[in-house]
Amino acid sequence: MSSASTQVEDVIRGRVDYEDGLDRLSVAPAADVDPALFAALAEASARLFERGWQPAELQRAATRRGRPSLAPLVADAVAAHLRRYRRSTVDERWLEQADSLGAGVWWADDAAYVGAVAARRRSDRVPVLDDLLTLLGVLAALPPVEVLVPPPGNAPARAASRVDERLLDRVRALLAKAESTTYPAEAETYTAKAQELIARHSIDEALAYGGAADATVVPFARRIGVDHPYENEKASLLSAVADANRCHAVWSPELGFCTVFGFDADLDAVDLLYTSLLVQAHRAMARSEPPGGKAGRSRLKAFRQSFLVAFAVRIGERLTQVAEAALSAAVAAATAPDLLPVLRSRDEQVQETMRRVFPRTVRGRGSRVDSLEGWESGREAADAAELPVRS
Repeated sequence: MSSASTQVEDVIRGRVDYEDGLDRLSVAPAADVDPALFAALAEASARLFERGWQPAELQRAATRRGRPSLAPLVADAVAAHLRRYRRSTVDERWLEQADSLGAGVWWADDAAYVGAVAARRRSDRVPVLDDLLTLLGVLAALPPVEVLVPPPGNAPARAASRVDERLLDRVRALLAKAESTTYPAEAETYTAKAQELIARHSIDEALAYGGAADATVVPFARRIGVDHPYENEKASLLSAVADANRCHAVWSPELGFCTVFGFDADLDAVDLLYTSLLVQAHRAMARSEPPGGKAGRSRLKAFRQSFLVAFAVRIGERLTQVAEAALSAAVAAATAPDLLPVLRSRDEQVQETMRRVFPRTVRGRGSRVDSLEGWESGREAADAAELPVRS
């Protein structure tokens, strides 16, 4: 009879029928199966971490391609991987993601991990075996991605973040108000003010560090998840937000994320604004969409797609207007005579970083607009109020 590790590998690689393989493993001695499964999980996750995947990305991919019950297993794989390294050798961004997942070694013995998970869930072994085999299958199918954050054990010296946490707190507070209000005009006002603060901070940072000969502030990239349904339309919204904030986005539909390139402060702004605007878009769409039902299902889908396209286009225009107004005000104040060359230089750095990571990109086709009603409602939702810009 083949070893437990071979049986696990056969199931993952599809060399045996999944249900038959699960049945065999469920009746095999736990002392043989459990260590083999844990070792396979540790090996598969370590391989992906070395190939560019980060903790939050891996968990999202697992739940996207598998099911929600896989999320805690990914957090455990992260915790098991981290314990191999001194904390000082792990990049702070990697650690932050691990902490956000609640990754920690809570089980007493790796060889008894399956039983520990079953006890924690208060279930029998079979559902745990099913989840672990499913997760291993998902991990085996994931391709390498660009290493944007050094994997554990390879953290280089990195300058402390220049992002003003107090400003980010103010932006978060404004966006929280925008998400909570039931008045579209009020939501637009809060969002515009958040964009204005972000634009001013970006200009200040460019002036402070853009011309330094030994500048340690350099472009980075961040992968931001884009969930279905209507992924292409949501990716368009993210791209519009990125463009308005001096960033560049590359959409990878097969993996369900956009890679956004820019400087730290601008990346934080894009992440915050996109998340908030998506909430606002869904709320406005729910208020204005036509009734569904079987007869109206096709109409409803066309409405939603067209709504999100229009929302993305108009929001992009408005955010850009706010950013350009802040730039004009800074130039007019004559306090920043070198601002425009500095901003051009920073944009060239960002684009060079993007070209290095993605030497070949294809311009995506725009989403179809099949519902005039959805397009007009989306424009109206994004254009509900004039955006106040202070000079």
